[in-house]
Amino acid sequence: MRTHQGFDRISVDPAVLGGKPCIRGMRISVQRLLEVLAQNPSWDAVRADYPEIEEEDLRQALAFAASLLNDTVIPLDSSAA
Repeated sequence: MRTHQGFDRISVDPAVLGGKPCIRGMRISVQRLLEVLAQNPSWDAVRADYPEIEEEDLRQALAFAASLLNDTVIPLDSSAA
């Protein structure tokens, strides 16, 4: 298991969820945590579903996701407007 530089709570292990970035080696992916947060944008709701998640885990998951979007340009389809 290895962690991402600057994110000591985000781990990657090919034997855990196929190598998806996870929270502290648990079988809770960063993606899943963000999906839960998008549906229930409250810390209390996340804690109710995942009591093992700590506030710092959530903070790092958000920062990690934001770092992946850094300098990414998503072209907009002008015909969709």
